[in-house]
This record gives sequence, structure tokens and C-alpha cells, in this order.
Amino acid sequence: MVARQHRRRDVAVVAAGLMLCGTGCGGGADSQDARAAADPVEVLHRAAGTLVRAGTSKALTSMEMATGGTRVTIRGEGVYDYTAQLGRLKVQLPQDPAGTSGQRPITELLAPGALFMKNRGAGVPADKWVRVDTATLSDGNLVTGGATDPLAAAEVLRGTRTATYVGKTEVAGIPVRHYRGTADLAAAAKSASEGNRAPLSAAAKGFATARVPFDAYLDDQGRIRKLRHRFSFLNGRQKDTVAVASTTLLYDFGVPVTVRLPKPEDIYAGKIAEN
Repeated sequence: MVARQHRRRDVAVVAAGLMLCGTGCGGGADSQDARAAADPVEVLHRAAGTLVRAGTSKALTSMEMATGGTRVTIRGEGVYDYTAQLGRLKVQLPQDPAGTSGQRPITELLAPGALFMKNRGAGVPADKWVRVDTATLSDGNLVTGGATDPLAAAEVLRGTRTATYVGKTEVAGIPVRHYRGTADLAAAAKSASEGNRAPLSAAAKGFATARVPFDAYLDDQGRIRKLRHRFSFLNGRQKDTVAVASTTLLYDFGVPVTVRLPKPEDIYAGKIAEN
């Protein structure tokens, strides 16, 4: 069992920032914009580390995939502890053609090198968890779970090769700076944390291309507020390329997060096929 809980006081940080601005912030935003435009690649390389220092957050995820002439979207919601590299998401599968969902939301626990799923279906007892070694997945669990691990998504940016600063905008009412670029998964794997190194390396080999176009939106503290990746992988049956757009929204930094991993006796011992 692993239990981690963090409490942060972002209000104090914001208040301190307001006090500083009260003493004179003239030109501060312009200076930040100048730095953002001058070296966007370096800014993006630091983004994952900034999340670790932020501690925790809530997360919303969506994964859009075109398959069989139909575009489907899988949505998730939960929390993540970037220091412990532990997260919990409720992932809702898309509705069937009749307009109903045939399965309850899947509960996913994200851990270094592992994905735990409950309500997985496919004959797995309702009270059991399925454990998947993410290093064995051809996509490194960037796609398989129906949601991209928030820290893994951020660590993809460690492999940023080219990037441009698009400009200022807002995400959920928060001022952000928008960057657009391309990351290399193999390069990201070399610079990633220990828990994500093997999964990202597997993705670099398993995807149709190791190059990942992205749009990243960072707030004034350099924290990722929104991140959108576009992955391409080969459909093993039809041998065609499938495009997947994965979007992660991060908010409520510093929220208390507790993630308890399943006990060994609660993990299903049967073999689960990779989808």
C-alpha cells in the first residue's frame, strides 16, 4: 500500500505575487514574453520539473480517436501527485451507437511503470484490479489506458526539438502562454524520470513515428495548464495508421491527493490482452 498526501497553499504564492506587483510590475509581463519567445524549447524542457515542484493538481483528460469511420472520445477526471508519481483517474468509455455506455467508468491508478485498472471488463471480476507493466506496452501507456498519464505527458516535452511561442491566451480563465512544437519520444525517454524512461522508450519504438506534434499552454509560473499531443500508431489488424489526439487539462494545484495502490491479493492474476 502506498499513501501520499500533499497540501500546498497556492493562495499565499498568489498573494505574494500581488504584493510584489503592488510595488511595481511595470514591464514584467513584457519581459516574460520576451524570454518565452527567445527560447521556447528551453522553457518546455523545464515544464515537467515545474510540475514536480508544484506538487499536485486535479486533471481532466480526453482522447480522440478515429476508428472505423467514426470519431470517438474517451474522457477522464482525477488527481495526480507529481512528486510521488501517483495518480487516480475515472475514465469514461464512449457511448455505443445506441447512445448508451455499456460499462461503468474504469478506475485507473497511475504509478511509476505500472497502470492499475478496475471495472476493466473482459471477464475480470468486478472487485479485482488489473495490473499492466507500462514498459511492455507498445505505446508506453500514452494511449492504451484511454488517458495519458499527466506526468508522462509533461515529460514528452523533455524531448522538444523545435518549438515556437504563439502568444498569450487563456485556459479556463487563467492567463497562459501558448507554445507549439514537435517532440521526439526517444530524446524524451533519455531525459525522463526513472519511472517514465522505459515506457517512453517503448512508445518511441512502438508508434508509427517517434515525432509528436503538440500544443502546450503554460501559466505565469511555468506550470502546464493544457497540453495536447497528436500521436500516430499502427493498427495491428488493418495495418493502417491511427491518429490520436490526447488533451490534458491541469488545475487546482496543491489539492490534497491520496492514492492507495491495490494489495497483491486484490490484483487479477489472469492474462489481459493489450487492446
